[in-house]
Amino acid sequence: MAQSQARGSQPLAWEKPAGSARTRGAARRLPFLIGGIVILAAVAFLIASGTIAGARFFITVNEVVNDPAYAGQSVRVAGAVIGDTITYDAEKLLITFTVAHIPEQFDDLAAALHEAVGDPNATQMRVVVENSVKPELLQHEAQAIMTGRLGADGVFYASELNLKCPTRFIEAGPAHEAVSPDSALPAGHPSAADGAGA
Repeated sequence: MAQSQARGSQPLAWEKPAGSARTRGAARRLPFLIGGIVILAAVAFLIASGTIAGARFFITVNEVVNDPAYAGQSVRVAGAVIGDTITYDAEKLLITFTVAHIPEQFDDLAAALHEAVGDPNATQMRVVVENSVKPELLQHEAQAIMTGRLGADGVFYASELNLKCPTRFIEAGPAHEAVSPDSALPAGHPSAADGAGA
């Protein structure tokens, strides 16, 4: 009691300062806030870069041939197959052919392929595919979508080859009538008479 009387008439007690609790809480939340902002920025960056990179399915023959930045890089490129350049060595499983540049944007794939193959001024690129059986769709005016690298010799060495042949996939529309099996038979054929009487 002597101590409490010496300090005055107030009893000994500790009081929590009003500002220190708020300051400590804010100090504890600050690293979480900064970490959250960093994580959100990283996610936004990954989404944006993935969208930009994935926006183009392939690059053009012009870009691969004329831009030295693509030399030696793994790229996916599309071009129109020039049919009379196709060679296949069944013993070595080696396919070679030439593709012509097709524009990046087009309304009609078949027309774009036809124009590219027929254009003597179109940029062309020799393609080599090793260890592969010749695909049935590798033919004149097919669209070749290839993944590989452009060699120093100017030849594109494809590790993957996908083909689209628009003439094989023409959908029946209002201008195309569905053909019944009997309508293709000659008039005197016995099956044609059976179908008519059914």
